[in-house]
Amino acid sequence: MKFAKPIYLTGCLFPFGILATTSSGCGKTPSIIKPGINTMVINNKTREWILTLPDNYNNTKSHRVIFGLHWWTGTMTDVANDGVIQPYYGLQSLSDNNAIFIAPNGLVADGRSGWANSGGEDIQFIQEIVKTVDEELCVDENLRFSVGFSYGAAMSYSVACTLGKQFRAVAALSGGPLSGCEGGTDPVAYYGQHGVVDSVLPIALGRQLRDTFVKNNGCTSQQPSEPASGSKTHIVTKYAGCSTGKPVWWTAFDGDHTPTPADTGANKTSTYTGTAVWDFFSQFT
Repeated sequence: MKFAKPIYLTGCLFPFGILATTSSGCGKTPSIIKPGINTMVINNKTREWILTLPDNYNNTKSHRVIFGLHWWTGTMTDVANDGVIQPYYGLQSLSDNNAIFIAPNGLVADGRSGWANSGGEDIQFIQEIVKTVDEELCVDENLRFSVGFSYGAAMSYSVACTLGKQFRAVAALSGGPLSGCEGGTDPVAYYGQHGVVDSVLPIALGRQLRDTFVKNNGCTSQQPSEPASGSKTHIVTKYAGCSTGKPVWWTAFDGDHTPTPADTGANKTSTYTGTAVWDFFSQFT
């Protein structure tokens, strides 16, 4: 059995009273996994995932780990590379080259990849990646995160429901309850973002995901303001009354189904998604 080793930093206060712990991979040279594409067998199926290490990765320093989950018809390559979105939803460029990023691949059904999570097999996939990365790399086990758009948001929500004791926070961008919610009672820091005129997954579904963690986290119930259609603005609500270390933030924007919303006059590269999610994740140290 692996026991995490506590790190005590003299003169430093950990926000929310959480003690940093390092994984068993600290001090090791990885022998099983490598930067780039890795594979493992889950439920008799070969699963792929991309590992992106920070430049000058240091195996004596514990790192935060961020999972980036793709949308329906998307792939791990879309998340890890500068294609439809900036790498890892814009978080890689904001991380000060100090985080480990992981982009898993969903399973293909009807010619399109997604996160159906049948029988919990996608959750098992995420669990096995977590286990392997902890054994091979130097990870702060209190600083695991997941972010995804659309189907990837649904899967990030499922991760929060089932693996809430292993993940510090998740961000669900325009999601719905597509990947299930086994468990679903643990408090988990939660960022939700959704367009008021989403024609693929209506905003009511995003509110449903959000409200699971408003309840779990003991936040004060409220009806957050949302921008009017045509306003080309966004409104951020930070819930009051949440349990210590379990905040809930909700961003409603005037727009359709997109991971890169922007306000009036802004172009795609000025989307606030990456900055908003990073602001949420980086408060945990």
